[in-house]
Amino acid sequence: MNLVESVVNEHLKEKTTEIRPGDRVRVHIRIVEGDRERIQVFQGVVMRKRGGGIKMNFTVRRIGAHGVGVERTFFMHSPRLEKIEVISHAHVRRAQLYYLRGRTGKAARLREKRIDTRAAAAEPETEAEAE
Repeated sequence: MNLVESVVNEHLKEKTTEIRPGDRVRVHIRIVEGDRERIQVFQGVVMRKRGGGIKMNFTVRRIGAHGVGVERTFFMHSPRLEKIEVISHAHVRRAQLYYLRGRTGKAARLREKRIDTRAAAAEPETEAEAE
């Protein structure tokens, strides 16, 4: 392993949240103001996910005050990124959801991905329950 790979592996986070475009997420980011730090929450829809390894980033879009769209890009392995909570998943057919920029109100909604709870309940969890 060369010097560059060792530095990159040192800064990679061991456990990252698996997110996909269309997910509604709540991103907790550490903000430094002077000598104080605080956690700021940014909640919105993941529009895109780019890159790989240490350079992986994702863009989140939300509608701010007075109907103005706000997009913010976060690095997945940033030390300022506290945690990512996935609120819901949406059914999307694109990798980049740029078409949301031109939509407002109900037109900007995404169809929620439904999980079949009956099929999950019918499957046995362990081999002992199967017998």
